[in-house]
Amino acid sequence: MERNHTIMQFFEWHVTADGKHWRRLAKLAPKLKERGIDAVWIPPPTKAVSPEDTGYAAYDLYDLGEFDQKGGVRTKYGTKEELLEAIEACRAAGVAIYADLVMNHKAGADGTETFQVVEVRADNRLEEISEPFDIEGWTKFDFPGRGNAYSSFHWNFEHFNGTDCDAREDRQGVYRIVGEGKRWNENVDDAFGNYDYLMYANIDYRHPDVRREMIEWGKWLADTLDCAGYRLDAIKHIDHTFVREFAEALYADRGDEFFIVGEFWNSDPGACQRYLEAVGGRISLFDVRLHYNLHEASEKGADYDLTKLFDDTLVQSNPTNAVTFVDNHDSQPGEALESWIADWFKQSAYALVLLREGGYPCVFYGDYFHIGGDEEEIEGKKMAIDPLLYSRHHKAYGEQEDYFDDPCLIGWVRRGVAEIERSGCAVVVCTGEGGEKRMYVGEHRAGEEWVDFTQTRDDKIAIGEDGFGTFPANGGSVSVWALPDPV
Repeated sequence: MERNHTIMQFFEWHVTADGKHWRRLAKLAPKLKERGIDAVWIPPPTKAVSPEDTGYAAYDLYDLGEFDQKGGVRTKYGTKEELLEAIEACRAAGVAIYADLVMNHKAGADGTETFQVVEVRADNRLEEISEPFDIEGWTKFDFPGRGNAYSSFHWNFEHFNGTDCDAREDRQGVYRIVGEGKRWNENVDDAFGNYDYLMYANIDYRHPDVRREMIEWGKWLADTLDCAGYRLDAIKHIDHTFVREFAEALYADRGDEFFIVGEFWNSDPGACQRYLEAVGGRISLFDVRLHYNLHEASEKGADYDLTKLFDDTLVQSNPTNAVTFVDNHDSQPGEALESWIADWFKQSAYALVLLREGGYPCVFYGDYFHIGGDEEEIEGKKMAIDPLLYSRHHKAYGEQEDYFDDPCLIGWVRRGVAEIERSGCAVVVCTGEGGEKRMYVGEHRAGEEWVDFTQTRDDKIAIGEDGFGTFPANGGSVSVWALPDPV
């Protein structure tokens, strides 16, 4: 039987910009595999506007740290050679690579061009607040450091439909480019009237040459890295018909086992479900609604109704398309989508994504190792997460039964499978003052003594002849009960 799979997001926003991150990944790959991590989502490997940039201000998608551009050869994370060595080390350890793709915009143009725009309101991109006028925009991408290596496609204003800077007047705004067939794409999120435009020079997916080039690049990158999948950044700003076309092209090129997960950051009930329908269920999505439910639970504590934790979540409605997560680089303190889950609830939150049947869970580097930066560092929670990773790999299998009958005390059981010896577990999450759950684990477990793998409690719980056990948890805590392994 196949073991449970788990992703690690192998970066946080403030990873040191020393060019050594790929080397860190290569070194840690065997240890990650030992902990039950068998896939890593790596940060954007492509050249950004500077060697310090995280990669989301994308400049040259064909430069993986190979050409002297934008202040150096390497990216924030290292050189192309080091990246390929890290991927090989991961492959040798049995760890798959999912690369982060930034396909919504381009930054750091090599030159300006003069073209017509209309200015639109920042809070309503459908409302024009000027007549058409000329600007000098940063939209010319010739990649002088790379030339025509790998691709001869050079970008100009015709390949974009919006930008944010008029160099002639040294003025910022949201400018929609004017021209035949030029308009915002309709197949995007409807925040601010139309959320096609996010930042920098906005890629126009109505342009057939752009669609062809981006698909060819996607295939080139997958073949160059020989990676197992992609994470697609900011897809609510990208034409969903292109996202589907891109995914289909990658599956045709790499096989149906190629994994694609999109970041569709919309917490409205049903938003992710509707997006999945729009792309024909051809990709997975991060379960943003679950993240916000976990965040609310961590903020309200005993005043939050845990029985409603999975309401409106993707993992509840579309479990095979849901990538569940607790926090990530955008939700960490000080970042654009800050919604950091409080420390007291962090282990419980990880139990809720790692030990349940549905979803493909992702562990955040910042939670596991640490978060750096100029502000106060946040220590990692490896000691709290490791027992859950162990339990996921060895125990959390088989039929699931929920005991969601108390707003401050919920539990569930995984009954185990015959193919994995000593599998099965009982999990109890408490946000109140402590309590216990009487749950059925199976009459075949009668007489067994189960222990708490989080080591929060040192009880031994005897399973009765009727297959039930009474499993406790401390206040504001989680306990994972299972049959101990032989010493």
